[in-house]
Amino acid sequence: MAIERLTGEHSMLFVRSEQLFDLARRHSLWYLSFGIACCAIEGLMSTSGPRFDFDRMGVFPRSSPRQVDVMIVAGTVNKKMAETVKRLYDQMPEPKWVIAMGSCASTGGPFREYPNVVLGVDKIVPVDVYVPGCPPRPESVQYAFIQLQKKIAKRTEERLAARNG
Repeated sequence: MAIERLTGEHSMLFVRSEQLFDLARRHSLWYLSFGIACCAIEGLMSTSGPRFDFDRMGVFPRSSPRQVDVMIVAGTVNKKMAETVKRLYDQMPEPKWVIAMGSCASTGGPFREYPNVVLGVDKIVPVDVYVPGCPPRPESVQYAFIQLQKKIAKRTEERLAARNG
């Protein structure tokens, strides 16, 4: 029984390079550190502090879109800012993911009646995980990254299942 666990196709000794890369990708998510409104201060900046410590999860902020895996849209996106958000998303390398943080980024929030507000960032870029709240709690942001890690793992399993037939 123990020999099969060591020498089987999905064992610790025989790991495909894709599986190793996906494991590293799942546990080293770098996010673009920019904030549009109050959600960035209330929810995003406190998650990087010592109480919630994203570093343990392998989540680190970066300031260049060419070095990140995750874009966190935190705050109200107006039509003027939508061009910048789209440009930053286009500059990110593949694979890339987006987290819509807060009710303003998800649906326009309390500012949805204004004509210059985009009613959800999913109109501009594809969103993978939504974080509710105004402002969202740091625990919610941490949970969003856990859900994103699960989504990446599921994608890996689907790709391996398709390869095996």
